[in-house]
Amino acid sequence: MQRRTLPPPILWAFVPYIVAAAVHITLLALDSPGAGPTKLLLMPLLALPVLLSAPRLVSRTTLILLLGALLFSWLGDGAGAFFPTAPELPLMLLFFGIAHLAYILLFARHLARRRMPWWALVYAVWWVAMLAVLGPHTGGLLIAVALYGLLLGGTAAFAARCNRLVAVGGAFFLLSDTVLAVRLFLPDVLPSWSSPAVMLTYTIGQGLIIAGALATLRKKDG
Repeated sequence: MQRRTLPPPILWAFVPYIVAAAVHITLLALDSPGAGPTKLLLMPLLALPVLLSAPRLVSRTTLILLLGALLFSWLGDGAGAFFPTAPELPLMLLFFGIAHLAYILLFARHLARRRMPWWALVYAVWWVAMLAVLGPHTGGLLIAVALYGLLLGGTAAFAARCNRLVAVGGAFFLLSDTVLAVRLFLPDVLPSWSSPAVMLTYTIGQGLIIAGALATLRKKDG
């Protein structure tokens, strides 16, 4: 596919997301109660450039997959707030798992530009290492964590077939969830600043994936 860039109006549409992400990460680092509400703004704001690009996307299916990935990411972000009486972690795994499925379909069927690069094997190594390190500490969630890890590694691997923005975004997404998993199952291993690091890498990953996807999926202007 020919390399494309996003027009200025679409680039400007990312600004509210970037500002909200910066505010959220700062509040998280300060341990402020405002971190929770600002987290719920992130995915709706990231949907803005997608919605503005909707008339020029190559197909309705790509719009559904993009918005579906963001919707279920948002539900994963807010699982504890939206479903306060339900166990938060299993819901997070479920919602983000659906988001990853949407991304994998999008990457494999609509964004792929090349064959799977050889270096994507690192994601298989990552999955084995993750289970070896975290598996003994996951208790009854071992199968769920293993399946979610397959989806997460699959997202990063299929992202490697796409343009550079998507490939790097997929790697950041995987890094974010890796740090989060260590924080959840080995809470004494990482320092306190790893909490904002999770959201920093997460917001970078999601933003790059959406920007790279729109750059590929938009019809040529003119």
